[in-house]
Amino acid sequence: MKYVWKIVLWVFLLLVLLLTLFPIVITILGSFKTNAELTAGATLLPSSWEIGNYAEAWTQAGFSTYSFNSLFVAVAATAGTLIVASMAAYVVNRMSFAGKKIYVGIQAFTMFVSIGAVVLRPQFELMIKLNLHNSLWGVVLILISAHASAFFILLSFMSGIPRELDEAARIDGCSQGSIYVRIIVPLLTPGLGVAGLFAFRGAWNEYLLPFVFTLSKPHLQTLTVGLANLKYGVSAAAQTHYMMAGACLSILPILLVYLFANKSFMQMTAGSLKG
Repeated sequence: MKYVWKIVLWVFLLLVLLLTLFPIVITILGSFKTNAELTAGATLLPSSWEIGNYAEAWTQAGFSTYSFNSLFVAVAATAGTLIVASMAAYVVNRMSFAGKKIYVGIQAFTMFVSIGAVVLRPQFELMIKLNLHNSLWGVVLILISAHASAFFILLSFMSGIPRELDEAARIDGCSQGSIYVRIIVPLLTPGLGVAGLFAFRGAWNEYLLPFVFTLSKPHLQTLTVGLANLKYGVSAAAQTHYMMAGACLSILPILLVYLFANKSFMQMTAGSLKG
């Protein structure tokens, strides 16, 4: 029975892997097909590999501008999220203050309860009052405010850093700020890598928020918004093959970020299994 359960487990995992990879494989193969062949859906492999779909998608959608906008939003939001979340986790883990449990509870509430499009108008009106609605900084600021998941990831990592290091640094004359910068942040690098990976992915894939803020400003649109422009061409004909090529291009930065953060991600997984 032991070997039977192992076989069942492996079969289940292989099925999950196939179901996960199937849409990605279909997208990659579809990006090399003609639109007529893709619409017909008769074959899995393209009859002729249309590499020019990528060049056409890059040209039609203005991917250079959209990619820069997406990179700016993702990098700025990730950096801001890591700074805010790490400082918040440091204060919660290392200090005692009134309302500490309430603050952690609010963070958990914002993480598990999503109100989606309901808050878009209040957020947009707030950015208007802050005079940030004409730039991407409004989008970045709102994305930074949604840092609950990064907060709990870093709070978990910070719990494993011995408090004796803080006491030793305090004896040497370090202030709270110096302890955070010189002691905590270097030891928190694996957690920052994991939290940064999730923050970057969320900011890069965000669609609705940049769409609302850049609706009348096409030059500020991000890659996810610009990708939708590939759906219909000049003749109003569906261009699914260009959309798939653009989707493949938009996946590349996420893969690169994952490769850089993979070591931190594996450390977190190994640590959770060990615990």
